[in-house]
Amino acid sequence: MENLGNGLVYGLAAIGPGLGIGFLVGKAIESMARQPEAAGMIRTTMFLGIAFVEALALFGFVLAFII
Repeated sequence: MENLGNGLVYGLAAIGPGLGIGFLVGKAIESMARQPEAAGMIRTTMFLGIAFVEALALFGFVLAFII
C-alpha cells in the first residue's frame, strides 16, 4: 500500500511540471515566430523557466520518498 502512495504522489506531482513545460515551450516558440530578432533572449528565458518548473518535479520526487 505504501508503494501505491509513493507512486500516486510522484505521478500527480509530475503532471503540473509536464503541463508547465509544454505551455512554456509552446509560448516561447510562438513568440520567437513573431519576433525572430529576440529569439536569443527568449530562448535564455525559456531555459531558465524550464529549470524552475523542473524543480517542482524534483520536490514531488523527494516528497514521494519522505511519505
